[in-house]
Amino acid sequence: MQAHPLRLVPGQDLRDTLENTVRQLGATAAFVVQGIGSLSVAQLRFAGIDQPNELRADLEILTLAGSVAPDGAHLHMSVSDAEGRVFGGHVARGCIVRTTVEILLALLPDHAFSRETDPQTGFMELFIRDRPRGG
Repeated sequence: MQAHPLRLVPGQDLRDTLENTVRQLGATAAFVVQGIGSLSVAQLRFAGIDQPNELRADLEILTLAGSVAPDGAHLHMSVSDAEGRVFGGHVARGCIVRTTVEILLALLPDHAFSRETDPQTGFMELFIRDRPRGG
């Protein structure tokens, strides 16, 4: 496992930046170990809901974790607003960094992740394969 710390800057889209970073690093498998920071917009899909819910406020990221494959990510996040209310769910595109986001990526060079339709769930799920050394 290789640790890769990352800092996002104001205006960046959190999910797009993570997915692009993993591709630019040439990684085939990564996990977001943790993330903290602030957002001005959060797009969170709540459990059992098809569309994300947009939150526009000064938001603090309390937790951020998930897996990142070259063909997409599966991320969950909890955020709090200025009144201390906490919201959490699946991270969609459009989560915009307000001041900073600090993330620790764990790159897994011995593995290859992909997102494929799982016949049992009917959803795009994580498939994990061993990656031969040197390839």
